[in-house]
Amino acid sequence: MSLETVNFIRMDEGTEAEYQLLDRLYKVHEEGLAGNAIALLDRLAGDKMGYRIDRYQHSLQSATRALRDGADEESIVCALLHDIGDTLAPHNHSDLAAAILQPYVSEDNHWVIKHHGIFQGYYFWHFVGGDRHAREQYRGHPLFDRCARFCERWDQVSFDPDYETQPIETFMPMVERIFARQPFGDHIKVRMADLA
Repeated sequence: MSLETVNFIRMDEGTEAEYQLLDRLYKVHEEGLAGNAIALLDRLAGDKMGYRIDRYQHSLQSATRALRDGADEESIVCALLHDIGDTLAPHNHSDLAAAILQPYVSEDNHWVIKHHGIFQGYYFWHFVGGDRHAREQYRGHPLFDRCARFCERWDQVSFDPDYETQPIETFMPMVERIFARQPFGDHIKVRMADLA
């Protein structure tokens, strides 16, 4: 917690010196973003919600599969954090996870995370009154196949209690490097290669 504070109570009354102070303090705050993302991931531990593993293990397992598939670091982190919105936004968790990651990942990975919930619905929505083919609205999009593969190879298969899953320590340096990037930096415009 900062001992320094501004004097203003309305933003339009702030001085350059006060905004310089806030900018400096905000940059210190940004250094904790990786830990904050992991704290959201940690909230997925515990309740299995009927699955054979909890959502935390599911996330580690998804990232482990991405790692073993030879995915790039950014895609591995996206696989790890793809469901961090589950506890706060169960009906639009993909949107929340994508919004958190957006400043630090490529447009491609952002799109995949944002849409993975709809693509994942292919495997079960028809059993609960939904349209398993809802993802077809994106057919023809350049990232359709990539998102379908994300779900097929890393997401929908990652509920196995016997799968040899890497611990969080394997992924922490990757998460820290991704969140240490300049927000909305050059990495945003880079098109990631399709999953092999």
